[in-house]
Amino acid sequence: MKIKCLLVDDDLLSIQILKKHLDYFDDFEIISICNNAVDAFDFIHKNTVDLVFVDICMPILNGIDFIKGLHASPPMVIIISSCKDYAVEGFELGVLDYLVKPVYIKRLVKSLHKVSRMFNISKNTMNISESQTEPEDHIFIKVNKKMIKIYYDDILYIESLKDYVIVKTKYGDYVTHYNLAAITKLLPSYLFIRIHRSYTIAIHKVEAINKNNIEINGNLIPMGRNYIKEAKDIIINGVTSIF
Repeated sequence: MKIKCLLVDDDLLSIQILKKHLDYFDDFEIISICNNAVDAFDFIHKNTVDLVFVDICMPILNGIDFIKGLHASPPMVIIISSCKDYAVEGFELGVLDYLVKPVYIKRLVKSLHKVSRMFNISKNTMNISESQTEPEDHIFIKVNKKMIKIYYDDILYIESLKDYVIVKTKYGDYVTHYNLAAITKLLPSYLFIRIHRSYTIAIHKVEAINKNNIEINGNLIPMGRNYIKEAKDIIINGVTSIF
């Protein structure tokens, strides 16, 4: 299920930057853009919104008053602003994060990680039987007739071997009967990216990048021609060393 996002800002350039960044993340969907808080109120009243990015200085109604006006069960809110003066007030109102313009993608990824965790908690608590379930931070794969739990943060990269893949972790390697496309779809797109027909990598584990390769844990991994532009865009913009 995608996280439905509403962007509220009268700054066209800021909206364009944020929209470009969010396009990299398949789990997040921009469902509308409003250039003032009044239109945003109306949209939220008529539609389901999971996450709102809102500026502070806007015509008609500022971002702080907009947040104060949100009713019971409001969407998650991230403030985007050109100054830091409202950060304390914003967090006192329960915003999830505060981003200073211009919004850089490596800073945004930290926010999206928070959002995903909160979104998973919210979904779990809607079901009484799952109300104590922890937010998803792992995957189970079948290895030697056993289901092995592997935490996302332990995965370095995944290598394809025809009908099998090797999940490379900092604790060891796990071979499982999967194809690379299928296992990549099971992983969160804000943490993992496919860079080659034979490789999917953990973005935040990248240590170095050159013309055609990236380095993770001392291993050189090639980037495929069809993947290299997107991979470089994300990695060079600072998605490495996030967590």
